Amino acid sequence: MNKWMKDGIYTLAIGDALGCPVQFESREEVARHPVDDMRGYGTFNLPEGSWTDDTSLTLCTLASIRECGTIDPDDIMKHFMQWMYEGKYTPYGFSYDIGFGTQNAIGAYKRGADIHHCGGKEAHNNGNGSLMRILPVCIFCTEKEMSDEEMIHNVHMISALTHAHPRSLTACGIYAFMVRSLIRNEGSLIERLQAGIDEGFAYYEGKHEPEIRTYQRIRNLSEFARTPENEIKSSGYVLHALEAALWCLITENNLKDSLLKAVNLGEDTDTTAAIAGGLAGLYYGMEAIPENWLEALKKRELFEELLAA
Repeated sequence: MNKWMKDGIYTLAIGDALGCPVQFESREEVARHPVDDMRGYGTFNLPEGSWTDDTSLTLCTLASIRECGTIDPDDIMKHFMQWMYEGKYTPYGFSYDIGFGTQNAIGAYKRGADIHHCGGKEAHNNGNGSLMRILPVCIFCTEKEMSDEEMIHNVHMISALTHAHPRSLTACGIYAFMVRSLIRNEGSLIERLQAGIDEGFAYYEGKHEPEIRTYQRIRNLSEFARTPENEIKSSGYVLHALEAALWCLITENNLKDSLLKAVNLGEDTDTTAAIAGGLAGLYYGMEAIPENWLEALKKRELFEELLAA
């Protein structure tokens, strides 16, 4: 696998592992013992460097793309089932921290639903469970130099396996445009992210997609960077997750501080940091990950196997 996949997925996993011990804690609770390094135990009582469903589902997606040489939604769902029911692609041989939307969709697929009828399509189904795992699809589409239409078709299709509402699809699409811009373009982090945002908004506005209005606050990143922390929410809602991840990236100037800021926002700490991490890795490279964080990452051999050339 190429450098982009390695940089993005390792850093996504590091963000996930940083947030794992304080997941579900409020911002005020985290502030009483701020996260300033990799730590263990806490919410799931697991050793430092343990990662959760964010990374597991990302690795499932990566494994399927690697094995099939293409994006095959049925095969990806089969990998998701291996994770949820057999504990594959996990640090310890069992799955944990499973979102309701993801659990329901995989269960429906196991019971015989096809890929078009698994993911939740209602407004209340807009958790961040597809955004947190979409990175391998975005990188693959960029590598294959797919058109906007092809890229968004694949991104929407894979999001919809578990999260099929247009709001979730749009979040994943915006993320894909940012991933592509980070890989293809030159310039600062905020310049590359803004170029991706511009392309994403042009695409969705051109398609008369009403959900793009939901994301209006990130339309201009320089303005968004001036948003005070108390106006940034970090819940499991897909809009909050995308906003919070971007805010952490554009208000810091290095990978370490961006990920720590994401975790210290509280609530859905692992996913906010994982989403930010996927983008940060594409800009800073995995070389920017502190060595002790990388050494702590559990089941490193699985990453090496799936990301081998």
